[in-house]
Amino acid sequence: FDPLLIESRTAATVVLMLSSPEEEVLAKACDALYKFASKDDENKVTLLGLGAVEHLYKLISHEDPIVRRNAIMVFGIMASNHDVKKLLRELDATNSLISQLAPEEDVVIHEFATLCLAHMAVEYTTKVQILEQGGLEPLIRLLGSPDPDVKKNSVECIYLLVQDFQSRAAVRALNVIPPLLELLKSEYPVIQLLALKTLEVVSKDRETRIILGENKGLDCLLKILETNEFSDLHVEALAVLGNCLEDVHTLQLIQQTGGLKKLLSFVELSTVPDIQKNAAKAITKAAYDSENRKILNEEEVEKRLINLLEIDNDGVKVAASQAISAMCENLASKCAFGLQGIPQLVQLLSSDNEEVKEAAVTALANLTAASPSNASAVAEAEGIEPLVNTLNAQRDGAVANAATVLTNLAMQEPFRINIQSRGVMHALAELLRSTNSQVQSKAAFAVAAFGCDADARTELRNTGGLGPLIELLHSKNEEVRRNACWAILVCASDELTAVELCRLGALDILEEINLSTGRKNNFSEDALEKLLDNNLPQKYSQMGYLSSSNIITDGFYDCGQIKPGVKFLSLEELSMQELTDRRAIIFINAKPQEEACSTSVLYSFVNLGVFIIQRKDFSYLLPPPKSILYIVFYVRKGKGKKEEEKSKDVIQITSKVQDEINTENSHWLPPPDFILLDYINDASKTILPLTTTRAQVMALARFVADKMGGPIERDKLHDFSWELHISEIEFELKCNVVPIGKVKKGTFYHRALLFKVIADRIGIGCSLVRGKYNRAWNEVKLVDDSPQGIAGLLLPPQEYIVDLMFEPGFLIKQGSAEADQYKHF
Repeated sequence: FDPLLIESRTAATVVLMLSSPEEEVLAKACDALYKFASKDDENKVTLLGLGAVEHLYKLISHEDPIVRRNAIMVFGIMASNHDVKKLLRELDATNSLISQLAPEEDVVIHEFATLCLAHMAVEYTTKVQILEQGGLEPLIRLLGSPDPDVKKNSVECIYLLVQDFQSRAAVRALNVIPPLLELLKSEYPVIQLLALKTLEVVSKDRETRIILGENKGLDCLLKILETNEFSDLHVEALAVLGNCLEDVHTLQLIQQTGGLKKLLSFVELSTVPDIQKNAAKAITKAAYDSENRKILNEEEVEKRLINLLEIDNDGVKVAASQAISAMCENLASKCAFGLQGIPQLVQLLSSDNEEVKEAAVTALANLTAASPSNASAVAEAEGIEPLVNTLNAQRDGAVANAATVLTNLAMQEPFRINIQSRGVMHALAELLRSTNSQVQSKAAFAVAAFGCDADARTELRNTGGLGPLIELLHSKNEEVRRNACWAILVCASDELTAVELCRLGALDILEEINLSTGRKNNFSEDALEKLLDNNLPQKYSQMGYLSSSNIITDGFYDCGQIKPGVKFLSLEELSMQELTDRRAIIFINAKPQEEACSTSVLYSFVNLGVFIIQRKDFSYLLPPPKSILYIVFYVRKGKGKKEEEKSKDVIQITSKVQDEINTENSHWLPPPDFILLDYINDASKTILPLTTTRAQVMALARFVADKMGGPIERDKLHDFSWELHISEIEFELKCNVVPIGKVKKGTFYHRALLFKVIADRIGIGCSLVRGKYNRAWNEVKLVDDSPQGIAGLLLPPQEYIVDLMFEPGFLIKQGSAEADQYKHF
């Protein structure tokens, strides 16, 4: 057939020619497509749409070397397009491309095959394919190719592959370090740069750093740093060196050869921000080891890092702050930074850059940890206000570390008061609602630090912070749960907060936590006990026990043993219930709240010549506003206008006094028990003068029994109709809540409660224990009057149960048969 010359101006025609059986046609078609695809990315898309990739894929394995070369050239150019890479991945082209890296292949094939692999290695799935299909070995071999393009493409492909840790281990086994170090001598900066970047990644592994040292890689890196012509490589060289400095042996070696001083000089002398940043990062990595920190401290690295804080570059400030954080683990460095660096770090808290702010506050958190002097330095640098403001930062790390610094400052009372005055508890209440576990943990820890002050607890309570604090008890994070328990332990120090915590369900959650061996912690049990200690009514109701340190005060009430899962009601809530046949609630209140107010009002009106008639509604548990004052004005005849003017003054004064009464009575208060008050006064006069505790206990027992119906014979206990007596009182008061002073016929639990109340008021230590079947008793510890044993030694106190029913005043030794009989029969 005679030769036919064809001139085509459309890519579609040329693509059709890729199906030709003639090698010359194929070669020329591929060459034309290479030129077409090289012009722009749009042409690559056009060829992809015409199906050129599928045809070319078949040709890269063609027998003719020229066809094969030209086809791979087109592949190499087109692979930069995302859609082309996707199709090549579907065609599994990596295996065919790797086969073209054989030593006998043409250098051009090597160049474009490695270029195509470098484009494709961006994708993770392709990295896995190249690794599994054995592509690393030929790529590492081609690092020694005489062609610079092959070197560049090969090292770039390796750089992309080693981003995955499996590939890093594989290249180490294939001895990649020597050829990479050889590339540092290349005359092409791009090859040197890629080699350094690859070394930076692979040197993250300690085993590779050892190989790097054995091949004198440190010397190569230091030479680059010493050479001004390689200034464009200094950033990457410092990054590699930073990885190497993580090893103590390497840092010692560099120090001995003077390389460390050269490295630190970059911190001091360089004006290139990236170089300063990488030098600081190198110091940070080295400072993770304690021995390295000592070496860096000897080289006075602290001064250089402090100077970097003044550089007008946010990246440098961040890197320097991070290096300071790492160096703080060394005590000498911490002291050095405290003397000079804290003011600069405090200034950075006001930065507009959130990353700078986070790095600075993290450094301050490390500087102030277990360092009162550094905490003082922060306060002296006027750091409290910016720290409180940082609690509202955008980054969780900044917020958490700001809370940590404030916690460290709170260890000193003057600073704690200063911080608290700036509304820190309100800010912490918001942080407790965070979804970040680190912020939750640090916020709860800060609440524990500030919660030791009553004003702080009040602020937390008023800002609604107790609810979210309790919610943290449900956290799956162990540190969050522990710090939340600690905060609750501290906040439960006052009765108001303890009662509110109980109302919000803290008790139930803590009980649940303490039942779990995996969730309970050092503070959960103490927090539960503290809550109950400051909420004695609920403690006695749930635990059935009050110790000698649990002092019963006004407002206490005994509503009986509460069943698990039943809500514990307040005295006010119980008082509002309708009269029922259930067990009466016995309450304690020997403090007459209205006495002082009523007296002052009475005297005021008598002085004005006004008759006062006061009538009270005798429903005990109705709120005080039910009390009514009736005022009757008496005006004498013949006094004229003066008396009328005086009566007007009286009316004005009356109005003012009534307003005061209404204001004071705005909160519900239980009515006073004057009978109980008399009991306490009588006991103070008659029992306190007794010389021994034993005598006081016995006398008080007889006193209580006398007020509660006297001694009862054992065989006539069932005839002692105390239930009817209590029901009559309830009916009289129209309420289930009964003041203990009203009870004149009391059984075990009435007498034991009264004994405990009076004993606590006059200073006799005793416990209150609830038993079954309406039993309760008091336990006291007494020292024998005539101790037996070695002369001069005082025997430990013995525990006794106080008989209040059968032989009032008789002391029953704990553990004896008589004690068991008193408790149960």
